[in-house]
Amino acid sequence: MSYMVRPSAIIDEGAEIGAGSRIWDFVHVCCGARIGENVSLGQNVFVGNQVVIGHGCKIQNNVSVYDGVTLEDFVFCGPSVVFTNVTNPRARIQRKNEYRPTLVQEGATLGANCTIVCGLTIGKCAFVGAGAVVTTDVPAFALVVGVPARQIGWMSEHGERLKLPLKGVAQDVCAHTGARYVLSGNSVEQIFATMGANP
Repeated sequence: MSYMVRPSAIIDEGAEIGAGSRIWDFVHVCCGARIGENVSLGQNVFVGNQVVIGHGCKIQNNVSVYDGVTLEDFVFCGPSVVFTNVTNPRARIQRKNEYRPTLVQEGATLGANCTIVCGLTIGKCAFVGAGAVVTTDVPAFALVVGVPARQIGWMSEHGERLKLPLKGVAQDVCAHTGARYVLSGNSVEQIFATMGANP
């Protein structure tokens, strides 16, 4: 076996799990799940059949990743993050054919206890604050908080708050990486630069 799994975990036959991944106690990975390399699934994580989890993701305790959710590489899910896959569930009505896909792009962070309503895209390296309820798409590098979630700023790939307005034309540099971030309108683009470059 090329990955570590605790004895209490349940891995259904047919699930794909990449080398170097670590699966902790009371995890259940369903048969159709595809999990990349070096992924960490914390205690009591559930991974549905129609789920894709990229390389290097970290999913903390008590997270259920339901059918229709795709996590690209290096996504962080804090403890008790909530995903949904139907917008109008009823116990007596079968709606499996109405699942709405959710995409969390590379490097994004989902803070503890946040809720991601289905059918959305969380952009590359976006940062969702703890306890937020996300009901609309989140742009790349955006920092969102609250209920419902609203954007309050921008974050670098390294996870540092950038000194950029929400909209307009501006730029800033991440002190840790030297990467330059350029704001144009209401979107940010990352431009790699020499480490320690000045804005």
